[in-house]
Amino acid sequence: MNAQLTPAPANADLDAFWMPFTANRQFKSNPRMLARAEGMYYWTTDGREILDAVAGLWCVNAGHGRREITEAVTKQLSTMEYAPAFQMGHPIAFELANRLAKIAPPGLDRIFFTNSGSEAVDTALKIAIAYHRARGNGQRTRFIGREKGYHGVGFGGMSVGGIVNNRKFFGPSMLPGVDHLPHTLSIEHNAFSRGLPQWGAHLANELERLIALHDASTIAAVIVEPIAGSAGVILPPIGYLKRLREICDKNDILLIFDEVITGFGRIGKPFASLAFDVTPDLMTTAKGLTNGAIPMGAVFAHRKIYDTFMQGPENAIELFHGYTYSAHPVACAAALATQDAYAKDGLLTRAASLAAEWENAVHSLRGLPHVIDVRNYGLIGAVELESRAGKPATRGFEVFLKCFERGVMVRQTGDTIAMSPPLIIESKQIARIVETLGAVIRETA
Repeated sequence: MNAQLTPAPANADLDAFWMPFTANRQFKSNPRMLARAEGMYYWTTDGREILDAVAGLWCVNAGHGRREITEAVTKQLSTMEYAPAFQMGHPIAFELANRLAKIAPPGLDRIFFTNSGSEAVDTALKIAIAYHRARGNGQRTRFIGREKGYHGVGFGGMSVGGIVNNRKFFGPSMLPGVDHLPHTLSIEHNAFSRGLPQWGAHLANELERLIALHDASTIAAVIVEPIAGSAGVILPPIGYLKRLREICDKNDILLIFDEVITGFGRIGKPFASLAFDVTPDLMTTAKGLTNGAIPMGAVFAHRKIYDTFMQGPENAIELFHGYTYSAHPVACAAALATQDAYAKDGLLTRAASLAAEWENAVHSLRGLPHVIDVRNYGLIGAVELESRAGKPATRGFEVFLKCFERGVMVRQTGDTIAMSPPLIIESKQIARIVETLGAVIRETA
């Protein structure tokens, strides 16, 4: 096995790569290098096996090293490595769009391809503004996001997002005319809830207050994650999303769901909107779309939105927006093979059959030192740890490091440990993740 591993670069060779969302100096003083992956596991450059409890970065839903994806990508590279999507087409882009439309929420059957979740969000925001303008409501340019929301790192996504560091560093350059709903995390009322919390549906009514403040005629869209991932797995209270839908409908405001994390089987249905029975007007996706193999994102638009643009001269471009790599042939091939893998293994619904076992496992950590909350839904879990006085995030980072040293990779966001394993996970691997995390929490107490 070690013969297949790429050796780690010398420390002097680490300087050139400016790593994203990483404490670069800390990492380069003690690198954590991954060299190979298969199934539920990574292997480090020195041959250690690492159980992947976060599906890479919420994206490798079908497990690592899927041969059918590799073969599809290889075949496409040798057939046609690139084709433009501006005024030209290629067959598999249309094939993929049709495949996705078949598993989409009702009506969301018009697909615009991007290269990432960040691009998908900025695309959805632009579509929302352009849609209202096409209807003669060009004054509707305001967006409502949510505190603790994460919608990628484009200026649009950061503007509607509610991540403090993004707003602190880049706030003066963000979109004007954006307001935010309160987040739905309440440890006081909902600590250790199993599944969706009971308390907090009323928080959706804050949207009515913001509408009264700004006037509905100025608001283009509301954007939320059905389950907020990057802020530490924040769940929607029962009835919350339905209430947002009702208020948006009443005021002719578009509702956008950011399903970059929840899409493609993560919570037991193809999309969270299907699991929660709330259909948005626009839905952003990425990550699980290609199983992480090739960068790709997509915006699912309701047919009524698409049809609104299809007016005027037939030779006129309806939406002045797109990317050089929109519907990239190799990404399309990876996405089609990924959909085949999901269908073959029943992965778009498998999380539902494992949800109870996963819930019991992660909630077994309740009562350990400094554990102040456990949250779960589908195959997503989070353990929130009490912050050390004057040293926020240090406890969470220490737990993350020690879990990695013991052969389990989890995700740390502040003092919350998040887990979202590949959907192929088995009972013994669930047990190992939780046992390792529990041991480390005790050790770091």
